[in-house]
Amino acid sequence: MDVKLDPSRDDLPLMANTSHILVKHYVLDLDVDFESQIIEGTIVLFFESGNRFKKRSSSTEVACLSESNEACKFRMPEPCQIPVTNTKTFSSKIGYNDFVICGKGEKDTSGKDGNHDNQEQASGISSSKYCCDTGNHGSEEFLLVLDCCDISVLKVEEVDVAAVPGIEKFTRSPKLRNQIVHELVALPADRWREQLDYYALCSQAPGCGELLFDTDTWSLQIRKTGAQTATDFPHAIRIRYRTKPQGRSVTWTSDQSGRPCVYTVGSPINNRALFPCQEPPVAMSTWQATVRAAASLVVLMSGENSAEPTQLREGYSSWHYYVTMPMPASTFTIAVGSWTEMKPEICSSNDLATERSFSPSEADFRYVGVCGHMEYPCRFQNASATTQKIIPHRVFAPACLKRVCQETLLPLIPPCLSAAHSVLGTHPFSRLDVLIVPANFSSLGMASPHIVFLSQSTLTGMSQLCGTRLCHEIAHAWFGLAIGARDWTEEWLSEGFATHLEDVFWAKAQQLAPHEAREQQKLRACLRWHRLQDEVQNSPEEMQVLRPNKEKTGHVSDSGSSVIRHGLNPEKVFMQVHYLKGYFLLQFLAKTLGEDTYFSFLRKFVHTFHGQLILSQDFLQMLLENIPEEKRLELSVGNIFRDWLESSGIPQPLQRERQALAECGLAQQVSAEVAKWVRVNRRPRKRKRKDREEVFEKLLPDQLVLLLEHLLEQKTVTPRTLQSLERTYHLSEQDAEVRHRWCELIVKHKYTKAYRDVERFLQEDQVSFIFQQMGILKTLFLTMQYA
Repeated sequence: MDVKLDPSRDDLPLMANTSHILVKHYVLDLDVDFESQIIEGTIVLFFESGNRFKKRSSSTEVACLSESNEACKFRMPEPCQIPVTNTKTFSSKIGYNDFVICGKGEKDTSGKDGNHDNQEQASGISSSKYCCDTGNHGSEEFLLVLDCCDISVLKVEEVDVAAVPGIEKFTRSPKLRNQIVHELVALPADRWREQLDYYALCSQAPGCGELLFDTDTWSLQIRKTGAQTATDFPHAIRIRYRTKPQGRSVTWTSDQSGRPCVYTVGSPINNRALFPCQEPPVAMSTWQATVRAAASLVVLMSGENSAEPTQLREGYSSWHYYVTMPMPASTFTIAVGSWTEMKPEICSSNDLATERSFSPSEADFRYVGVCGHMEYPCRFQNASATTQKIIPHRVFAPACLKRVCQETLLPLIPPCLSAAHSVLGTHPFSRLDVLIVPANFSSLGMASPHIVFLSQSTLTGMSQLCGTRLCHEIAHAWFGLAIGARDWTEEWLSEGFATHLEDVFWAKAQQLAPHEAREQQKLRACLRWHRLQDEVQNSPEEMQVLRPNKEKTGHVSDSGSSVIRHGLNPEKVFMQVHYLKGYFLLQFLAKTLGEDTYFSFLRKFVHTFHGQLILSQDFLQMLLENIPEEKRLELSVGNIFRDWLESSGIPQPLQRERQALAECGLAQQVSAEVAKWVRVNRRPRKRKRKDREEVFEKLLPDQLVLLLEHLLEQKTVTPRTLQSLERTYHLSEQDAEVRHRWCELIVKHKYTKAYRDVERFLQEDQVSFIFQQMGILKTLFLTMQYA
């Protein structure tokens, strides 16, 4: 598959040549500078080359991002001979036998700030054949391609891992650096601690030769003179780099207390503007990171350990995190700021016993069936971890949010974690940090390994929004992280599952009776039906398809590079079709099987596929194999693809369920209340005495959302009615979902007395992205400007 990128389109390129060579581990060593808004340091990458790429073909199959399609021009260090010295000392002069040429820095081509800036070329990919004649007498050399943008790369060098004391115990050939790395990455899971220690030691080893490199809009390309195959290419390299203040992977901003902070934002380009990496999901790796920042700051990160700061020189501290479960580099998350840990005022000894952390070193491995993933210290094989209902957790936020976190968020985490365990079993991750992110975060939440970001918008009103969103992000631990989509276009495998499971977890966390849980879930299904209708009416048909690549889903070029369709489309960020259609598909399947059978299967699926990447057919085929013949009806993978995943609009099976959704008891109660408000709205200002007052029922938050959505369909709602609405339900004090609809009513009917509510909503709540999706934000500003 040739990768071709049209600069006028909105596709996102994944450039890394993962079919040739894979990163197995990253070691990051970084400094965070708030004055310059730069993160600077080194990253060491440890590779494993693919067995089927011992010999190279006549052209290297990697995309070249050059406008002119010329041979790529590399920075050429001058060769120098290195004398052989004692390989057991960390000296700047290192002996080696397998590579004998090293680089001595080329003529300085940096700008005044010392940066080698990315060349801002057009992002058109002319060919997936990277024809680079580097002057090596016509022969071609292996080219390592990493995903990279908005980064200044300063230096790339091979790391002399053979110089690490004690490294010889990993290999029979202690002078062959690639063999050492091969043995290191292949260590068994029960030696994970030793492996991490030696990764750290290797990352600090001296360099033994600069490598040729070049950058363009989307990638960093590296080669070594004379290395013609991935097997010959250095398997441990160090890149010195710095981010740019405008880099799209992180946001420099201020928290709710006005203090500076920086965090990863879940950007469409993921982490390639934070560190050079292999972005394709297939490049599953582990990592460890040391981050230095001012001593007043707290560093949170995707890591298995609850890191504590180490004091450095006066005024600075370092934080160290690590991960032993291989995952895509896109899941890495970092947040640095003046966060305060929020602790409950009372903590019982029972809670502490339940939440005791089980590290891999304590693992009582009892194999309950062989896992299908690559080897790592797996909690599913740890007898103690499998029974742990509530994993250790911490909550961080700006100090000004302490009270609301203690009252709203902290009490919800244990029941939500316990509910998730009761449904799906073993928690894939050993601990959880929850961070209340700054007000400019454009979503209600984001899940990464061991850490969840939540919007401050979830903390207002009753606990409904906070609880459901927390459950949604917890569900991603299984679907989205422990089990990931092999093709990023199949987002429904993450978001559809999390949306479906948030209702199930939340009902259990509230300890609702079965009939109450069913009614609550039917009401939420009714709300989602309304949203899906709006989505299909107001979005391009091609963006409503859950499996847009159809039979080519999961396909990549020979090098491993690929293109994510519409990955850079700004509208895509605001669309919910993958959440909604995915949710309704899973509801449909659960109803077909029966809930007991369905959730029993889901636990089996999780146990089978955790730690792996999947496509839609992996889930559907296993599901259909577990459906009894009499319940299978006309279900097949092909039919589900046709009806649910590969067509735009509302799926036919779902349209037949429309009436059933409207018959929900809680929804019918809302319909009765809507009728009352319509009558109130039609009454003249001076009523006759015989007109009796309407008595309004108390409504749940989701019912209020549905009520306001129905009232939005009214052509006219008088200021008197709007005032009565606010007084009856205290709408300005409700959660963000309710206030969002209330603001729509205010704007639609130019209710100027409540414009302050709209102003507050736009300033404090991150759900304003919904306004953008529905085309309301622009109208809102214009209305307020000319009111």
